[in-house]
Amino acid sequence: MNLPLTREDFEKAYAVVEPHIHHTPLLTSRILSERTGFDLRLKAEIFQRTGSYKIRGPLNKFTYLTDEERRRGVICSSAGNHAQGVALAARIHGIKAVVVMAENATPSKIAATKGYGAEVVLHGMIWDEANEKAKELVHERGLTYIHPFDDLQLIAGQGTLGLEVIRDWPELDVIVVPIGGGGLISGIAMAVKAFKPSVRIIGVESSGAPGMRDSVKAGHVVTLDRVDCIIDGLRVKRVGETTFEVVRRYVDEIVTLPDERIFEAVVWIMAHAKLVVEGAAASTVGALLEGLIAAPPGSKVACVLSGGNVNLDQLRRLRWN
Repeated sequence: MNLPLTREDFEKAYAVVEPHIHHTPLLTSRILSERTGFDLRLKAEIFQRTGSYKIRGPLNKFTYLTDEERRRGVICSSAGNHAQGVALAARIHGIKAVVVMAENATPSKIAATKGYGAEVVLHGMIWDEANEKAKELVHERGLTYIHPFDDLQLIAGQGTLGLEVIRDWPELDVIVVPIGGGGLISGIAMAVKAFKPSVRIIGVESSGAPGMRDSVKAGHVVTLDRVDCIIDGLRVKRVGETTFEVVRRYVDEIVTLPDERIFEAVVWIMAHAKLVVEGAAASTVGALLEGLIAAPPGSKVACVLSGGNVNLDQLRRLRWN
């Protein structure tokens, strides 16, 4: 396996991605800094196009497709954010996109994916089941499969987020990143360490779906027997082979916390930071609030708020001041 990606790889990817994305801000949080004893910044990828970082990877990946692959079109499977990223990136590149999503995917994510011009196929109740359907359609329709996390060209695009953080805040000591399949943390870890090897990379998983933590402990990729997690960005039974190798080599620590604590962090961020974030994104702040991030007092810590595509339908007809 051709690891790692280099500083030049990420700079090349950024040159490709940058014209089509927002350079999202690093926001301060006085209350979170005081509560944790760290100098905190929040990488607000919630303000990215499509509402999450997932636009970055496909924008880079599609530049590597052959003319024939572009003509045939692409297909992916997704819990929602990868779907929107692929759909918009495909529209930017003039490529037809088909997206297979779980039947229980957030309705707003389904609607947004269709709005970006993709054909949506609903199948299964978890990403892994949707992914099997996508692979069937590859053979049936001759489409090019775009993996949501286990692809180095895609990972290079996701890693441009880390490139922005280290360029904007070169004093960085620690960066905290959510882990689903591992694409985001793989890109960030290699990008950040390419510029500053001393930065500690800490991943956060749901304790009901600790596929990466368990794989690292086992020394090989494991498939979880069951997943007790309802947060779509973290609900993966088996992480990637490529992402596992990157995480094993470049990520310093993985912590876990239950969905309940993560959802409490969603509300905490709304109340104190005035930001709307989805569960996977809130996991990084949740880990901080639970005291799971170990670093010296005053450490400069960045939390990646990976997306803000929250299903707010449950709030309708409720009353508040």
